[in-house]
Amino acid sequence: MTMPRLRVPIVLVHGLFGFAQLRIGPWILADYFHGIPQALGAAGNRTFVARLSPTHGIAARAAQLRHFIQAKSPDEPVHVIAHSMGGLDARHMISRLGMAGRVLSLTTLGTPHCGSPFADWALGQIGKLVAPVFGTLGLPHRAFDDLTVAHCKEFNERTADVPGVRYFSVAGRFRATWRNPSWHLSAPIVEKAEGASDGVVSIQSATWGESLDVWEGNHMNLINFPNRPHTLAGYASLLERVRGIE
Repeated sequence: MTMPRLRVPIVLVHGLFGFAQLRIGPWILADYFHGIPQALGAAGNRTFVARLSPTHGIAARAAQLRHFIQAKSPDEPVHVIAHSMGGLDARHMISRLGMAGRVLSLTTLGTPHCGSPFADWALGQIGKLVAPVFGTLGLPHRAFDDLTVAHCKEFNERTADVPGVRYFSVAGRFRATWRNPSWHLSAPIVEKAEGASDGVVSIQSATWGESLDVWEGNHMNLINFPNRPHTLAGYASLLERVRGIE
């Protein structure tokens, strides 16, 4: 499928521990959305990649996202495509920070709308060790609490979808094997609690909005890491869907 060209800008939003780009001086080491901004831009799309705090909580990251969109697209609405925790940040921004009139659509990729059992496990097993380290270094760590099942339940109760904004979602489906050991720690925990997942977020938790697309792949495959031609085709289909609502 040819990559569509949208009339208004696209904003890409990273998840926990995310970044826009990793650089050393003028050299780009990695893009969080691997090759996606370039593919969208080659089709003529104006594409902005938000840079949020890697470990701040949803409320703080949502405020950063609001500021980013206002700065990058002050006079036009945008389409938002958000990975993992970024989808929760975007929902908070739209619903609770007065940005409903600035966002035409939100498409979430592997977002734990109902939390992740792995976040609960990690908080219980290693949270007491990590929190003091983050505190000593002066680093925020609210994100770890915000991704738990209980917190996301509360989040959903107070963060309603806004009429006029179109919501869509994508989930990954992946199973680690001895030949492909990725996600061997997290995947069994998530699958035991909620069924099929991308290794971190279950299909059940990633489901939100009008429709759900299920892509074969793990949590990082959803952002085209490593390079996967059929993932680019998936992004083309996402743009084709929202082009009809501009």
